[in-house]
Amino acid sequence: MKKIMICIMGILLMLVPNVTYAASNHPIHWGFKKAVNEEQPEAGAHYDQLLAKYGAFYKGDPGTKTLYLTFDAGYENGFMPKILEVLKKEKVPATFFVTGHFLESQPEISKQIVKEGHIIGNHSWSHPDFTTMSEGKIREELEKVKVKTKELTGQKEMKYLRPPRGIFSERTMQVAKEAGFTHVFWSLAFVDWNINQQRGWQYAYENIIRQIHPGCVLLLHSVSKDNADALEKAIQDLKKKGYEFKSLDHLMKKK
Repeated sequence: MKKIMICIMGILLMLVPNVTYAASNHPIHWGFKKAVNEEQPEAGAHYDQLLAKYGAFYKGDPGTKTLYLTFDAGYENGFMPKILEVLKKEKVPATFFVTGHFLESQPEISKQIVKEGHIIGNHSWSHPDFTTMSEGKIREELEKVKVKTKELTGQKEMKYLRPPRGIFSERTMQVAKEAGFTHVFWSLAFVDWNINQQRGWQYAYENIIRQIHPGCVLLLHSVSKDNADALEKAIQDLKKKGYEFKSLDHLMKKK
């Protein structure tokens, strides 16, 4: 009897080959072993395959000394003017992943970001854990940031997403992809977001230099005084090491 049931199930599956199954909503907290000796970090085959399935990425070409600078900007802590000044002076493009709070509280800085040639990416409206939300709510979070950014800055399109809190699932990646967004993770990060635990510019500088590698996607938080104070020297010294800074659009074209 058991064999008969197995055969019947197999026949039914053959008759409906286009059956699709819901993507997993198991929460994933992005992470990897940090880079050393200017060699790219590896997230592992499982994550590499998952990201590739949805066109996501966390690093670029290992064969070229190209860097991609990104900032997560949930709110303004007084350091964005200095960060933008350094980027302008050094002619370095960056992508700023912003929230609704940042857009509503910092309209002029948001305009300046785009005016000076940088990209605004989506970091969600209210910085929730997407894996706890319905598809409709996720789409709403993404759409509100996209619409407000265009209204404020005139940026014509928004295609890059950094998942809030670094938490995602295959389901949330699928929803975002269908909404027109590409997940952008990172291959260099350190504990820099806690404004009550700033350790001095050397801390940020040393973490950047220690973990740097070809094709690196750097994640820095714009609320960090350490980052703002270390940024100019870090950029200048990386240039001396032969690195070149490019925008995420450059990386997407290469992909």
